[in-house]
Amino acid sequence: CETCSKEAAKYRCPRCMKYSCSLLCVKKHKLALSCNGVRDKTAFVSVNEFTDLNLLSDYRFLEDVGRTADAAARHCIVHSPATKRLLYCLRNKARGCNIELKTLPVGFTKRRENSTTFNSMENKFYWHLKLIFPHCHAEYTLKGVPDDKTLADILKPYIDPVESDPVVCQRLKIYTASPQSDVRILMKIENRNRNSIRYNELDASRSLLDNLKGKVIIEYPTLFVVLKTLKNDMVVLGQDGSEPAENSDSESSSLSSVEEGEIRDSS
Repeated sequence: CETCSKEAAKYRCPRCMKYSCSLLCVKKHKLALSCNGVRDKTAFVSVNEFTDLNLLSDYRFLEDVGRTADAAARHCIVHSPATKRLLYCLRNKARGCNIELKTLPVGFTKRRENSTTFNSMENKFYWHLKLIFPHCHAEYTLKGVPDDKTLADILKPYIDPVESDPVVCQRLKIYTASPQSDVRILMKIENRNRNSIRYNELDASRSLLDNLKGKVIIEYPTLFVVLKTLKNDMVVLGQDGSEPAENSDSESSSLSSVEEGEIRDSS
């Protein structure tokens, strides 16, 4: 027994292959090694040690994976007609506001976490919104943000030295200590080469809806809050000397497919 070193071993753990003599020693070894005792079905087995038992185990494992994938594909809520109608309505309403809203396939992270809705009574979007503060390596997710709210009001709880939450204010100290005139709000332009990433600069005094018009959105908007005084590698369209600013709308509305890098991030 590899636990007590006294009695002859009777059992071998399927997980870590440790030998034990009794139930007490089995429990002790699980506690000491944080072992759950469940065999690792994906553990590497060399060709020389591969047996018919391993082959049968792999076959059953693949059957389990196929069964799980099939159950996910048949999920009644994800693939229900009501869900498809909701997504179609959401994209159609966005198109009416001159916003090209793209939705990802089922299974992607952004598709699962997106909570954007459209209120027909108010004729208003309530956006799922992500704010990224790269200088502090912080990001926050907002839900139910009305489309008529200005970006300045959206950012107040985060970077306003008076109205921001004390905990958030401390984390984003570099932003709250900087003049408001130094704050820039950027949004990535979709459907560009990975080595040619560009951003549109948004107007903090205008509403979220006005800023999103003429833009391409994949699931929900992601806004980058940066400071002018700090050097960063985010190239704003029209300010890199190679592309005029008036092309920003045409660039952002020409998305025909989701770029590879964004799909990898989303998944």
